[in-house]
Amino acid sequence: MTPEHRTPTHRNRLTELFGIEVPVVLGPFGGVSSVELTAAVSDGGGLGSYGLYGFTADAIRDTAARLRETTAKPFALNIWIPTGDEAASLPPQDFSNYVEALRPYFEEVGLPLPDMPDRYMPDYDEQVAATLEAAPAVVSFVFGVPAPDLVEEAHRRGILLMGTATTVAEAVALEAGGVDAVVASGMESGGHRVSFLRPAEESLIGTFALVPQVADAIKIPVIAAGGIVDRRGYSAARALGADGVQVGSAFLATRESAAVPAYREILHSPAAGETVLTRVLSGRLARGIPNRIIRELSEATETAPFPVQNWLTGRFRPQAAAQGNTELMSLWAGQGAPLIRHDSAADVLAELLAGSPVL
Repeated sequence: MTPEHRTPTHRNRLTELFGIEVPVVLGPFGGVSSVELTAAVSDGGGLGSYGLYGFTADAIRDTAARLRETTAKPFALNIWIPTGDEAASLPPQDFSNYVEALRPYFEEVGLPLPDMPDRYMPDYDEQVAATLEAAPAVVSFVFGVPAPDLVEEAHRRGILLMGTATTVAEAVALEAGGVDAVVASGMESGGHRVSFLRPAEESLIGTFALVPQVADAIKIPVIAAGGIVDRRGYSAARALGADGVQVGSAFLATRESAAVPAYREILHSPAAGETVLTRVLSGRLARGIPNRIIRELSEATETAPFPVQNWLTGRFRPQAAAQGNTELMSLWAGQGAPLIRHDSAADVLAELLAGSPVL
């Protein structure tokens, strides 16, 4: 066949499984997901995803309804599974001490110090019930294997399940747990490291090493994540045995994302070339672009455990974002961010798919 008659091949077992046209999944962003971006990726033939971290049941229902009003294509909703190490409560004095340590940041953005809440996160079971009721095409999970009864009920409703692994052992556990596809998330990925069998610091495997090992270890579709920004990353992931890719930072930098302009500008700047792994903003290990708050909190003797620290910094980070103060925000980004070139979801998809194999 002559080159001019060769056409890109997008369809494979992952696209058939999810009912999508191209094997590209939008990384779910906790806190900066947007209906517009999720719909844009789905309408472009991929699987748009929306992160539900911190969402109440009512917010989940409302989000799913808005997504359905915006796109008729399949989309995924993402849930964090409790790992068992979450701090459900703190002694009032401990809470006060943690708040006091963050006083300068509340004052800088002009907010009062928060009172101790009744709870730091919505009820997980209520989140699951609302998500299953919303019946997206796919529910994706991080930080664990969904419970057997959840897997059974989701499949009964015709909902597919996607889990996230940072090690081969986690991928094997997810397959044994009944999920339909696994995201193999290399340590290059931006945002939280979602390890669940061993500490995150002991599960830092690069995408290039992780993906082929996972592809060899499980029979269900594998989705590569971490450092994938352009056609070269897409092509490499497919060559390593992945059925598709999950892309975060490149989509986060687009105008359809919920990231504020100042955040998107940093993703398009030389500053995106430096990322660090840190626990200081949330209490869990995450990769982002270093700024003043990361540097200052890294020098502190102690920060609150997850999810307390995430709740506390989450009181002032949105206000900082609204003010364009990137020094007090969480600037999550992956190690591939310096390769970002596009500012629309359609252009990112086109760039990725330019690396498709051809027939």
